[in-house]
Amino acid sequence: MSLDDDIAMLAQAPLLGLLERDALRLLAFAADKRRLRQGDVLFRKGDRSDAGYVVTEGEIGLDVGGGKPVIVARRGDLIGQTALFMRGHRPATATARAPSIVLRLSVSLIRRVLEEYPAIAEQMHDALAAELRAFNEDLALIGTRFG
Repeated sequence: MSLDDDIAMLAQAPLLGLLERDALRLLAFAADKRRLRQGDVLFRKGDRSDAGYVVTEGEIGLDVGGGKPVIVARRGDLIGQTALFMRGHRPATATARAPSIVLRLSVSLIRRVLEEYPAIAEQMHDALAAELRAFNEDLALIGTRFG
């Protein structure tokens, strides 16, 4: 894939689509591209998180364990949105279900981009706040059903 292809892929990813082209170019240029064979583990549940990943080719299965269904991330999907902004622990094991390529976006890289483009930081903050409000509303709704 070319740099322009990587920029286009990043622009499709949730939250990253808020970035302007120059910021996307910086991300695409500085991102670490990882190639995975089918069955390769990208990270394991409980590992320290220090980056998010955008799937550019293939499929990555996310398994939280406990018999819950595996979530499949495909081309253009962002894995580890929270890990873009803060370090923590992975809630799932990520395994390539097919030959795959991901772009690794480290916390420090995202921080650098947001420092250079502070208006985007505010837009991302607003988008994440809206997502959290919607999540809380969903939880409240579920609580009324079981409460």
